[in-house]
Amino acid sequence: MSDKTLSAQQAREFLRTEYHGVLSTQSRVLEGYPFGSVVPYCLDGDGYPVLQISTLAQHTRNIDKNSKVSLIIAQSGMDDVQTGARLTWVGDAEQITDEETIERYYQFFPEARGYHKTHEFNFYRIVPVRNRYIGGFGDIHWLENDLIVEPNPFAGAVEHGVVSHMNDDHGDAIVKYCVNAGIELPEGSKPQMAGVDQFGMNIRFDQKIVRIPFAEKAEEAGDIRRILVAMAKAA
Repeated sequence: MSDKTLSAQQAREFLRTEYHGVLSTQSRVLEGYPFGSVVPYCLDGDGYPVLQISTLAQHTRNIDKNSKVSLIIAQSGMDDVQTGARLTWVGDAEQITDEETIERYYQFFPEARGYHKTHEFNFYRIVPVRNRYIGGFGDIHWLENDLIVEPNPFAGAVEHGVVSHMNDDHGDAIVKYCVNAGIELPEGSKPQMAGVDQFGMNIRFDQKIVRIPFAEKAEEAGDIRRILVAMAKAA
């Protein structure tokens, strides 16, 4: 495996692990200058970042005029941000109305449910053009789409079924996953699964989201159940 291919693999998992970044748009008010704002995101089934933003926000008005944007994501929890991983996702923002994607966003950010109806919020995804990944000192690459974009084969009905089943019937197992992964849960916290893909799961608790990777890749839907059962037994 080449250095660039390995970096692309790390970049994809990094993208699945983080949940917020700085969205840079082309300012309408200050012609020619970038305008940055902090936004949460999750990935759609194609592996593209999805945002929910207000029609009244400056960045949305900027996108209406010029859809060329970038989203920079920095590794969380670093004392020195320059030693952590960073990814700049450069692309075109396009508004979406796909219900499966919207529902996935709400699984990650349930407090945002209904914003697009009551507060004039809409959903956008950033279709990539090219990406710049810094994994550490000397690990710096421009990554083309065929290297960094990786769809989630379980997005939609399969993922929704797994997430609903685990949250409704196996809350104790989700706690075990967190404990075994070394994740400290606040007293009284009830973690819930937010998403699952071929490489791991996302757990949400107290408005925080964490990533727990699988020990192996899930090639088909049946593998997810087998892996989750094994992880619960191991815990």
